[in-house]
Amino acid sequence: MRLTAAVRQQLLDQNEGFEKKTRDEQKNFTEYRRYRITGGQLYIRVSGKTSWADSRYDDDERLATDEETHRFLYKYKGELNTAGL
Repeated sequence: MRLTAAVRQQLLDQNEGFEKKTRDEQKNFTEYRRYRITGGQLYIRVSGKTSWADSRYDDDERLATDEETHRFLYKYKGELNTAGL
């Protein structure tokens, strides 16, 4: 299945309410990501923490770019509803 712009939009529309949480842990650093499909769009919320006393890690939610949406749909297409594609 090729993820053309039309196919990506159909996947987003068919998977309204889908959520995926990921965690990336490295030395002195942990990042959490929550992906959420709402209103035919993919939102990414990023939060995390570091062990550095002077470091701040803002909790940020934003609309995914076209490239981020493409990568997300490709990576998790096995978990998504792909009926009719």
